[in-house]
Amino acid sequence: MQDILSDIGSFIFIEDEPTPCDLIVAIGGSFPQIAEKAAALYHMGLAPYVLAGGRYSVKTGHFKGVSDKRERYDGDYRTECEFFCGVLHKNGVPDGAILKEDRSGFTKENATLARALTDALGLTVRSMILVCKRFHARRCQLFFASAFPEARVAVVPVDLDTDGYDLTRDNWYLTREGRERVLGELARCGEQLGEQDLLRCATVRDAV
Repeated sequence: MQDILSDIGSFIFIEDEPTPCDLIVAIGGSFPQIAEKAAALYHMGLAPYVLAGGRYSVKTGHFKGVSDKRERYDGDYRTECEFFCGVLHKNGVPDGAILKEDRSGFTKENATLARALTDALGLTVRSMILVCKRFHARRCQLFFASAFPEARVAVVPVDLDTDGYDLTRDNWYLTREGRERVLGELARCGEQLGEQDLLRCATVRDAV
């Protein structure tokens, strides 16, 4: 019998080994672990730049606040980008190595505005590492791959202990919240990835 739960888990929860690249991207959010992981990868010498991405969710219309480690990250942050920059600074990433994208309100916009920023700066990105929540991994990879179709896009997700965010490919279906989050990710992958995104990727692939 086809194992639908396993198939969905394998599609959504992807993870790559981090290797040297041109850019590390911390995908916007309120958990400092994402930017902490990006800082750790930077200090491993894997990339010269870290991009801190995100304004705040279009659903809330404001930065909802720090979700963990508030005693360490206690600034008055107005955007996800500003928060991540604060985390990166506290973890030793120099300002000159941080790229700031503070306008996006959802994942696809994270990717398209990241591409606009790197193009404006004249940076050639042939490879990148995305740092994000585990259940967010596939959607991040799809949209950044469509925005940077010529680049190798790896994903290094972070582990979170907070209830509702501590999801893996092996446990996501055990709670209602887990099922809603993962099936929501699955739906948004199909709803938000447009025909033009696919055609752009196909054009680059066929040109290789």
